[in-house]
Order: sequence, then structure tokens, then C-alpha cells
Amino acid sequence: MKKFYMILAVLAAVTMTAHAEFYGWIEVGDFYNPTQTYNGSYFDMAPTNFYLAHTGAQMIYTPDLLTGMKGKEGIQIEYFNFMFHGESYEEIIRNVKVYLQETDATEFAVNENGVKQFFDLGELVAEGQYDIELIEFYGEDQGLAIEIEEPFTLTLGKSLLVTIVFDAEDDDNCTMGSDYAPFYTSGIRGKAMTYTNNWTSFVDYAMGPNFPNATAILGCGTNVELPVTEIGYSYVRMRGDVNNDGNINIADVTTLIDMLLGSDVGFAVNADVNADNNVNIADVTTLIDMLLSNN
Repeated sequence: MKKFYMILAVLAAVTMTAHAEFYGWIEVGDFYNPTQTYNGSYFDMAPTNFYLAHTGAQMIYTPDLLTGMKGKEGIQIEYFNFMFHGESYEEIIRNVKVYLQETDATEFAVNENGVKQFFDLGELVAEGQYDIELIEFYGEDQGLAIEIEEPFTLTLGKSLLVTIVFDAEDDDNCTMGSDYAPFYTSGIRGKAMTYTNNWTSFVDYAMGPNFPNATAILGCGTNVELPVTEIGYSYVRMRGDVNNDGNINIADVTTLIDMLLGSDVGFAVNADVNADNNVNIADVTTLIDMLLSNN
């Protein structure tokens, strides 16, 4: 190892800088092979049920559900995709709003009367009208994708709180029975709450005197499973993943050494392990320390 450092010391002055944007996604539940659709009370369906004209859902994606982002920097949320099964001939038109915020909370709060509390809405990051022709997906599983218009930066180690509101312009524009059923992630219970109403939007409710209380009288589901979700995001770099294979291991040390010896084989933006805007011998040392400490 001493000889190894002596050789690379000659290359300590070699520096590289790069700017790039990469894309990734994580799944909560098995997005591409979902198995369980929700078939209980309609107001326990997240992110929406389409049975009523106005619905809202708040969902907490805790850090342990976001571990696929570990090691990445400059994370910005790009889209959400929810898988559902449809058996309806309806055309559903909804005005959709998405609010995001990061929080240290991993659970919904409960007031002194034991009533669960919604969070404040957060930052509005997307809104638009969705014309969903359910007949096109009759008898099929289908993703409901919502693109985030305003970049939202997420700090690793924080929970991501998602608020999604669906509003029909026509209060009669609803599905019937169990014609729409989102897939859910069994076992991740109580991380979502819902609001359903045929006349009042969740946004209007949030501005009213009864907010943030979530009760059955208001049509709220308070112990809801997280829906099967795909979360898309961009990131600037994953420090240490020099060969850009999504892992940090001894292969990255080898790639980094090859880079310093003059081979164009790695991602310089990830090779800046110590984040000093240079790629040199110090990054090799930092990367080895990372591997030895499993950090």
C-alpha cells in the first residue's frame, strides 16, 4: 500500500472538474409487478379514489423508503407514478395539484383527543388538468404519472411529505363502485391519510377552521397504506461511484486510479469524493476511508 501511494503522489496535481445531471428512480412496493389492489373503504385509497369529486391525500415517504438515493447529491424530485387497476368506462377529468415538503417527522401527529393531524400543504410544485380515459385501460394495470414542474430539492435523511389534490370541475364526474383500485404496499400502514368530499376541495378544507383534524366525519382515512409508487428524481453526483454502476466498492477505487493514470474510464463528477472540486490523490484516500468505515 505504501508503494501505491508513492506512485500516485506524482499525480497529485492532476485535477478534473465536471458538471452533469443524472436520473434515477426508486420504488415503494413492487411497481412493475404489483399484486394487491385496495378493496376496502373508498376513503382509505391513496392518492385518490375517483369515486368522489374532491379528494386529497398526504403521504410520508420516510428515509428508510428512500435509501435508493443514498450517496447522491443535488437530489431533485421529478415525478411520481402510482399504479392502479381499472375496470371502468368513465372519462375522469381532474384538476391536480401537488405540494411537497421535507420534514423530520416519520408519523402523523395526534392531538390531545387522539385525532390525527394533517400537515400543512407545503410548496406547490405542480398543477394541471388530467383527462383520464379509463376505458383505454379497462381490465389493465396502469400508471398514473404526475410530473413535477418546479424542481424540489430533497435533503437525504429527511422524510418526503407529498400532498396531492384531485378536484373535478363537475361534482358528478365520478366512477362507480370498485371500478378503480390503486395498488398498495401491504405492511406500510399509517403513512398516508386521505380526504374525500363531493363538494369541498382539500385545499379549501385546509384553509378552514377544522384543519388539520382528520376525522371519519370529514370523510378522512387516517390509517392508510402507502400506494405502490415510483418516484423519479435527478441528481448531480454520487460521490465515490466512479464507474457509475450505482454501487460504491473496490471497483471504484480501481477506476479512480485508472483515471489518475490518464484513462478516460470514469465519471469525474463522481470521482470528486471529498467534494473539493478537484480529482486527485486525496479522493483515493477518502474513498478508501469510506469503504473501510462502511460510510
